[in-house]
Amino acid sequence: MTVDLRAFPRVALGHWPTPLEEAPRLTEALGGPPVLIKRDDVNGLGAGGNKLRKLEFLLGAAIEEGADTVITFGALQTNHGRQTAAACAKLGLRCVLILTAKVPRTGDAYEQSGNIVLKRFFGAEVHICRTADEADEVYRKINHDRAVTLPVGGSNGLGALGYVAAAVELVGQLGERGIDRAKVYVAQGSGATAAGIALGTALLGWPGRVHAASVSHPVSDTVAELNGLARDAAELLKTPMPDLGHVEFSDDTVGPGYGVPTDDMWAALRLFARTEGVLLDPVYSGKAAAALARRAAGEELPIVFLHTGGLPGLYGYLPDAITSAEA
Repeated sequence: MTVDLRAFPRVALGHWPTPLEEAPRLTEALGGPPVLIKRDDVNGLGAGGNKLRKLEFLLGAAIEEGADTVITFGALQTNHGRQTAAACAKLGLRCVLILTAKVPRTGDAYEQSGNIVLKRFFGAEVHICRTADEADEVYRKINHDRAVTLPVGGSNGLGALGYVAAAVELVGQLGERGIDRAKVYVAQGSGATAAGIALGTALLGWPGRVHAASVSHPVSDTVAELNGLARDAAELLKTPMPDLGHVEFSDDTVGPGYGVPTDDMWAALRLFARTEGVLLDPVYSGKAAAALARRAAGEELPIVFLHTGGLPGLYGYLPDAITSAEA
């Protein structure tokens, strides 16, 4: 089956296709089948990352609706907020970010550097709130008729279409290399990235597998979340919801919670950096890489690690990052 996304308004934000790189030294270190890295961290705008694919559809719809303001939410170091701010700057839209202290972390590095400083460089209006009630109050004051509100992480059915498109791109790149089947490891946070990959590969009838590694919630929640987002995207595509039996889930690298570092995550960061010169982030790609590292030796299919970006957030995790880099 082919996937036709031409009916949806879309703005050009990223550099596509992103590279699919072989990782021979990482493969050797992991002791399993060949590993390739899908580099959605190097897709251009706003320091790169997976949210740009979602924003092409979300902001395409916003402009079609005549919006002049984009409002969205997240934690202090949200990658989605940073990429939304960059995209709005490029498109001439006002960007309002309502951020809350969702992660139990304080200090100048986390509260002032990394993604936070980049959001301000991109001209976003940043509101930092202590509680959800305070965030709701700020939102009520800011919202107006020409404002569009985007969900956390850009994760809804429309945002998931960005990764339906990515699935088509990735399957094509693998086919060019003569790889008919593989297992794609992807972080599962707010959900639309993994949901789009799951739905897109299913619609294509691709015989590979997808591993959604949760970075925040138990498996029971992530299964429901992914299926719900995939179903919403399928409805937008006016296609029956396919079976997603090729998707597996894990939550064993979440650790104490969302945005909280773990030893396995830091070990995965060092491994990718020291074998391939590839930098991960502590919140999403680092924990997904930890899930891959735990399982790679037992895998039979070639592995694709979907790098979702997030590097600026690494600087918010000083001094832990310094300690890990010196290990």
